Amino acid sequence: MTTTKVLEHLKKYGQLLDSEIARATKLPLAEVQASIMELSALGEISKCSVTSYIKGRPVEHLQCRISGFVPRPAPGRKPAAR
Repeated sequence: MTTTKVLEHLKKYGQLLDSEIARATKLPLAEVQASIMELSALGEISKCSVTSYIKGRPVEHLQCRISGFVPRPAPGRKPAAR
């Protein structure tokens, strides 16, 4: 059940951290991380490990997105080739 919630949330909002998914879906972080591992093993999503520093302390996160999804380019002018 939690894997479908996580997958639907990723389809709706794109690339997110595990903590952002847990906060938005109101699921425990451990369940979200287990769902991410399961979905990654099935090939549904792509995941990578990310380290962020909060008040000087390293915090490990999992960043994930739907497998095979390429985000749209940002709107606006693009820099000219040099």
